[in-house]
Amino acid sequence: MNIAFVVQRYGTEVMGGSEFHCRQIAEHLAQKGFNCTVFTTTAKDYIRWGNEYDPGCTELNQVTVKRFKVHKEREIQKFNQYSDWIFSHDHSLEQEIQWMERQGPFCPDLVKALETEEHGFDVLIFFTYLYYNTYWGLKRTTKPKILVPTAHNEPPLHLDIMKEVFERPDAFIFNTESEKRMLSQYFGFKGKYGDVVGVGIDVPESTDARAFLDKYDLSQPFLLYAGRIEKGKGCQDLFNYFETLSIQKPELDLVLMGKQLMELPDHGNIRYIGFVPLEDKNAAMQAAALSIHPSYLESLCMAALESLAAGTPILVQEQTEPLKDHCLKSNAGLWYSEYHDFQAAVSLLLDDRKLRRIMGKKGRSYVKEHYSWDQVLGKYKKAFKFLGFDTD
Repeated sequence: MNIAFVVQRYGTEVMGGSEFHCRQIAEHLAQKGFNCTVFTTTAKDYIRWGNEYDPGCTELNQVTVKRFKVHKEREIQKFNQYSDWIFSHDHSLEQEIQWMERQGPFCPDLVKALETEEHGFDVLIFFTYLYYNTYWGLKRTTKPKILVPTAHNEPPLHLDIMKEVFERPDAFIFNTESEKRMLSQYFGFKGKYGDVVGVGIDVPESTDARAFLDKYDLSQPFLLYAGRIEKGKGCQDLFNYFETLSIQKPELDLVLMGKQLMELPDHGNIRYIGFVPLEDKNAAMQAAALSIHPSYLESLCMAALESLAAGTPILVQEQTEPLKDHCLKSNAGLWYSEYHDFQAAVSLLLDDRKLRRIMGKKGRSYVKEHYSWDQVLGKYKKAFKFLGFDTD
């Protein structure tokens, strides 16, 4: 089979949830003998969509990558102002289309290439419902289409143009049952294929925790946050809660891994170690007492699953249904809605090593059962079969 993926950014330096998710699926399918091509932009940064990669065709890990220039960068402050207005006022369909153009990445060349070249592909897979190239790519193509929405219950989901986005695909790949339930409240999926798949998670072997701690001058116990460090991920709440908690537990550190997109508090126990190699990430997750996931908007959260795979319990924001579902189904996590919940959960897990070990084992079993690569790729093959392609 020849498969085309459409995603807003793509590359080894692009670590956003849906973009990394797309790359993992494309690379694993390529390893199984599928011919995979990605249509994407030259942007690395999702804030302004600046052109940083070279346009043209390259190959990355057995996947053909076609990059197209973004025609105009996003002025994020003006875009946010326009978004605030359109989400709170009556407006026209034309104004929603204008919103989508401002949302970006505004890349008409990508859409035109997809429209011209789609005859060379059996299936088109679009990652993320939210962006310009998904909206126009779905409208302008006729080949069988799969949408991986990676959706949150957020204001853009309720724009009228999103009805078109969810009408056009022939099949849907959801990240979690809660995402599917949420979307089913707003869109009809009757007669269309839909499955809950997510992404494959590798269960790491045991790591050298002592070497990791020495390398980064850390000590146990510590709490871990892995992901983009920004207010939109709930990090400000996390910092506020931790600063209050550290008055009671001055020996406890909060270790941060990922891209820093906000100013960090001037606090000696908040330790930022940046991007780290895979072996160090696995070691950090195994060495942590627990990992914290404060985001209010997640459709899957690979970092939470990676923590469970490492045998470390998770603590999540209660309002984020997909994350709470992971906790309930795995019996390997707790949740909080305000500071006293946060403090009680952290104290419980820090004080009870046996409980942490039990939850850790359950977390690893949960990931092995539901997020193995064999299972994930098998579900993609079922979707292809529904669309008329026998991959056996």
